[in-house]
Amino acid sequence: MEISKINAHAFQTEVLEWHQPVLVDFTAVWCGPCKMLDPIVKQLAQEWDGKVKVLKVDVDDNQDLAISLNILGVPTLMLFINGQLVHRISGYQPKDKILRQFKPYIA
Repeated sequence: MEISKINAHAFQTEVLEWHQPVLVDFTAVWCGPCKMLDPIVKQLAQEWDGKVKVLKVDVDDNQDLAISLNILGVPTLMLFINGQLVHRISGYQPKDKILRQFKPYIA
């Protein structure tokens, strides 16, 4: 399952105005931990298909967006519900830890 990459322009409609929860993976091509996290994010996208929209944002291509969201390091996962940030995780985390942290927000 390929995860859509969005830019700062699409962030408003694809994340902030979206009717379902949205998990955004803020990443960079040079980031080792991002590469390690990638298969986990793909698994989550499959498992949450129909419940949570999963997207990627390259912080190098979208620096202003990253700054506005206070992204200090990559990878950073952010969960938005009804346009509001409800939870964020920075750095590589194993899948079970990610699930534990996001589960309370996902029906």
